[in-house]
Amino acid sequence: MDLDLTLITVDDSLTMRRIIKNTLNKVGFKNILEAADGVEALDIIANNKVNLIITDWNMPEMDGLEFIKTLKASNEFKDIPILMITTEAAKEDILEALRHGVNNYIVKPFTPDTLKEKTFKLLGINT
Repeated sequence: MDLDLTLITVDDSLTMRRIIKNTLNKVGFKNILEAADGVEALDIIANNKVNLIITDWNMPEMDGLEFIKTLKASNEFKDIPILMITTEAAKEDILEALRHGVNNYIVKPFTPDTLKEKTFKLLGINT
Protein backbone atom coordinates (compact mmCIF):
# COMPACT_ATOMS: atom_id res chain seq x y z
CA MET A 1 0.00 0.00 0.00
CA ASP A 2 1.41 3.40 -0.99
CA LEU A 3 -0.19 6.16 1.04
CA ASP A 4 0.08 9.62 -0.52
CA LEU A 5 -0.19 11.60 2.71
CA THR A 6 2.29 13.77 4.58
CA LEU A 7 3.01 13.09 8.23
CA ILE A 8 5.37 14.82 10.61
CA THR A 9 7.03 13.24 13.62
CA VAL A 10 8.11 15.71 16.31
CA ASP A 11 10.50 14.39 18.95
CA ASP A 12 13.80 15.60 20.36
CA SER A 13 15.11 12.03 20.16
CA LEU A 14 16.55 11.25 16.73
CA THR A 15 16.28 7.54 17.57
CA MET A 16 12.56 7.83 18.35
CA ARG A 17 11.94 9.80 15.13
CA ARG A 18 13.74 7.04 13.19
CA ILE A 19 11.69 4.28 14.87
CA ILE A 20 8.43 6.08 14.05
CA LYS A 21 9.52 6.89 10.49
CA ASN A 22 10.72 3.34 9.76
CA THR A 23 7.53 1.82 11.20
CA LEU A 24 5.33 4.11 9.09
CA ASN A 25 7.44 3.55 5.96
CA LYS A 26 6.85 -0.20 6.31
CA VAL A 27 3.06 0.26 6.27
CA GLY A 28 3.10 2.52 3.19
CA PHE A 29 3.75 6.12 4.27
CA LYS A 30 6.52 7.59 2.14
CA ASN A 31 6.37 11.31 2.96
CA ILE A 32 7.33 11.69 6.61
CA LEU A 33 8.80 14.96 7.79
CA GLU A 34 10.79 15.35 11.01
CA ALA A 35 11.28 18.04 13.64
CA ALA A 36 13.23 18.05 16.91
CA ASP A 37 10.83 20.36 18.77
CA GLY A 38 7.60 22.33 18.48
CA VAL A 39 9.26 25.49 17.14
CA GLU A 40 10.89 23.61 14.26
CA ALA A 41 7.66 21.68 13.63
CA LEU A 42 5.57 24.86 13.35
CA ASP A 43 7.96 26.17 10.70
CA ILE A 44 7.78 22.90 8.72
CA ILE A 45 3.96 22.70 9.00
CA ALA A 46 3.65 26.30 7.80
CA ASN A 47 5.48 25.31 4.59
CA ASN A 48 3.99 21.85 3.93
CA LYS A 49 0.49 20.38 3.79
CA VAL A 50 0.56 17.94 6.70
CA ASN A 51 -2.19 15.32 7.17
CA LEU A 52 -1.16 14.04 10.62
CA ILE A 53 1.12 15.20 13.43
CA ILE A 54 2.84 12.68 15.70
CA THR A 55 4.42 14.48 18.63
CA ASP A 56 6.26 13.80 21.85
CA TRP A 57 5.36 15.70 25.02
CA ASN A 58 8.78 16.32 26.59
CA MET A 59 10.97 18.43 24.28
CA PRO A 60 13.22 21.49 24.62
CA GLU A 61 12.34 24.91 23.16
CA MET A 62 8.60 24.21 22.90
CA ASP A 63 7.15 21.07 24.48
CA GLY A 64 4.38 18.99 22.95
CA LEU A 65 1.59 20.59 24.96
CA GLU A 66 2.62 24.16 24.02
CA PHE A 67 3.01 23.01 20.42
CA ILE A 68 -0.51 21.56 20.41
CA LYS A 69 -2.00 24.67 22.02
CA THR A 70 -0.31 26.84 19.36
CA LEU A 71 -1.62 24.63 16.53
CA LYS A 72 -5.17 24.53 17.89
CA ALA A 73 -5.20 28.34 18.22
CA SER A 74 -4.53 28.64 14.48
CA ASN A 75 -7.44 28.48 12.02
CA GLU A 76 -5.07 27.11 9.40
CA PHE A 77 -3.81 24.14 11.44
CA LYS A 78 -6.45 23.45 14.09
CA ASP A 79 -8.06 20.57 12.17
CA ILE A 80 -4.89 18.50 11.63
CA PRO A 81 -5.20 15.31 13.71
CA ILE A 82 -2.59 14.87 16.44
CA LEU A 83 -1.21 11.65 17.88
CA MET A 84 0.89 12.07 21.01
CA ILE A 85 3.55 9.47 21.79
CA THR A 86 5.11 9.99 25.21
CA THR A 87 6.34 8.48 28.45
CA GLU A 88 3.73 10.55 30.32
CA ALA A 89 1.34 7.78 31.36
CA ALA A 90 -0.55 9.38 34.25
CA LYS A 91 -4.28 9.60 33.65
CA GLU A 92 -4.25 13.35 34.42
CA ASP A 93 -1.59 13.93 31.76
CA ILE A 94 -3.53 11.98 29.14
CA LEU A 95 -6.73 13.88 29.96
CA GLU A 96 -4.89 17.22 29.81
CA ALA A 97 -3.46 16.38 26.38
CA LEU A 98 -6.91 15.32 25.12
CA ARG A 99 -8.47 18.52 26.50
CA HIS A 100 -5.98 20.58 24.51
CA GLY A 101 -6.74 18.84 21.24
CA VAL A 102 -4.74 15.61 21.03
CA ASN A 103 -6.84 13.11 19.08
CA ASN A 104 -5.14 9.96 20.32
CA TYR A 105 -2.36 8.93 22.67
CA ILE A 106 0.34 6.24 22.81
CA VAL A 107 2.51 5.61 25.86
CA LYS A 108 6.16 4.63 25.25
CA PRO A 109 7.30 1.95 24.76
CA PHE A 110 4.85 0.97 22.01
CA THR A 111 4.56 -1.71 19.33
CA PRO A 112 4.62 -1.07 15.58
CA ASP A 113 1.07 -2.47 15.40
CA THR A 114 -0.19 0.11 17.91
CA LEU A 115 1.38 2.96 15.92
CA LYS A 116 -0.07 1.64 12.64
CA GLU A 117 -3.54 1.09 14.13
CA LYS A 118 -3.81 4.55 15.71
CA THR A 119 -2.32 6.32 12.67
CA PHE A 120 -4.72 4.58 10.27
CA LYS A 121 -7.67 5.30 12.56
CA LEU A 122 -6.89 9.02 12.77
CA LEU A 123 -6.54 9.23 8.98
CA GLY A 124 -9.70 7.19 8.33
CA ILE A 125 -7.80 4.42 6.52
CA ASN A 126 -9.40 0.99 6.57
CA THR A 127 -6.98 -1.92 6.74
